[in-house]
Amino acid sequence: MSLLSNLQRSLYTYVLLGLLTFIVVACSASSQQVQSSATEPIYIGVSGPLTGNNAQYGAQWKKGFDLALDEINGAGGIKGRKLAYIFEDSQSDPKQSVVIAQKFVADPKIVIELGDFSSPASMAASPIYQRNKLVQFGFTNSHPDFTKGGDYIWSNAVSQKDGAPLHANYIQALGLKRIAVFHLNTDWGKTSYDLFAQRAKENGIEILFTEPYLADEKDFRTSLTRVREAKPDGIALISYYSDAALIIQQARSLGINLPIVTTGSNHSPKFLELGGKAVEGIYLTSNFSPFDSRPEVREYLKKFDAKYHEEPDSFAVHAYDTIKLVAAAIDLGGPDRTAIKESLGKLKDVPSVIYGKVTFNPETRRAVKPVDRRLIIKNGKFVLWDGKKLAQAMVQVYV
Repeated sequence: MSLLSNLQRSLYTYVLLGLLTFIVVACSASSQQVQSSATEPIYIGVSGPLTGNNAQYGAQWKKGFDLALDEINGAGGIKGRKLAYIFEDSQSDPKQSVVIAQKFVADPKIVIELGDFSSPASMAASPIYQRNKLVQFGFTNSHPDFTKGGDYIWSNAVSQKDGAPLHANYIQALGLKRIAVFHLNTDWGKTSYDLFAQRAKENGIEILFTEPYLADEKDFRTSLTRVREAKPDGIALISYYSDAALIIQQARSLGINLPIVTTGSNHSPKFLELGGKAVEGIYLTSNFSPFDSRPEVREYLKKFDAKYHEEPDSFAVHAYDTIKLVAAAIDLGGPDRTAIKESLGKLKDVPSVIYGKVTFNPETRRAVKPVDRRLIIKNGKFVLWDGKKLAQAMVQVYV
């Protein structure tokens, strides 16, 4: 009995020591994991164009993102953790944005997603983000139906429900009465055109000619010849910079020197580069102007110039504002997917270069109080329109 008792006691002691060792090791590993989790960066997923026809938009995004991250991480990050992003190149192609969405929702490191660039590419991926409860923040998505994809779909972009009528209002303010319209034959382009045409009609503007076109179209001369025959007093473009620059260059080469008013999607240095002399004198709507006298704009321009030695476009500003908004939401609710969604609806008066201060409408999940800046290209720069009608200010800008 004594020998058996000793064996039992030895076995008991051996098991107990093993269990204690396991607990100590497990606790140590858990502690290391918590410590690692508390110090590793908080990751944002970005889906957008880095190559292809819209690559310049993604390049401008990165400049805005990086400037904001310099400031946030330079000030200690979010509760001691740095903020970082993982940028996947979609070329703004809906097929690619869907693949990226599947990758991001499966990666637990990603706490929120930004993008895509175009509304069609973003909206193709929206069901994946909504179903997996990862916020999709489409900061350039103006399609009015974008945020209707669900309570995890948010945007600080001006909806085309507001933006398209502002485009038509600018044409009215310029004194144009009879116009031709070119628009991208995409969901975004068609929706924008419908909203634009409705406001144009309300403003007493007659649309003499409408040309929907595909994104990869290169030759607009036949359509422009028909525009000339229709004898409008101006042209409106609902386009991106690559196609808008082509239309304008071909119009000028045909001797069509009509005033042209385009959308804020062309407020990009790439539009100036691609269009060259032909885009001089072009009018466009935007929600940012480098000539805005507000202190937040002047300060942003100073910081952007110090880092990049150039002037930003509206896309770089939107990207900067968006990172600041996301940081505010994470700071409020923590780096958790559901908490970020809840926090976005609670944010109030977050400082913004474009809006001054941002508060979201929790029902539409869009920023309240859209802004409107009317610009004209002069001497290769986007400057504020002086408010004069074309009868007073119009000059031939291309010979």
